[in-house]
Amino acid sequence: MFDIPYSYSFRLPGEQVLKEKFNKTMEDKKREEESAHREFLLCRYCLQIITSSDACVKIFGTHQHTFANPHGFVYHIGCFKSADGCRHVGTFSEEWSWFAGFCWKIAVCKSCLTHLGWLFSSIEKGIFYGLILDKIIESE
Repeated sequence: MFDIPYSYSFRLPGEQVLKEKFNKTMEDKKREEESAHREFLLCRYCLQIITSSDACVKIFGTHQHTFANPHGFVYHIGCFKSADGCRHVGTFSEEWSWFAGFCWKIAVCKSCLTHLGWLFSSIEKGIFYGLILDKIIESE
């Protein structure tokens, strides 16, 4: 029926293949354990995972900032290197940027579309998210 010699049909995987599978399994397990201990930050309104506490970054020397927009609304924000639970709205603007050298666009929850903050971008300095701290909560 098949032209495969009997000795090849039951060949065990080579030592290198077994090592690679073992290493991948151990890496997956380590990632799962890290995720289990990671504290997630959620949208206060729909509980969508927005980012994690290990994504906190300091921008201009501090993680938290308080700013007012041109209409007088005051925002207390935290800075994060990533926020996979956000989507972006509109185009980048340089007007009223709270961070010199950065332009911004609005960031919303990808699930309920609540305004959560802003994505800030600079060609020289990269990107970060400024998330409104009153609109995100810690996971339990």
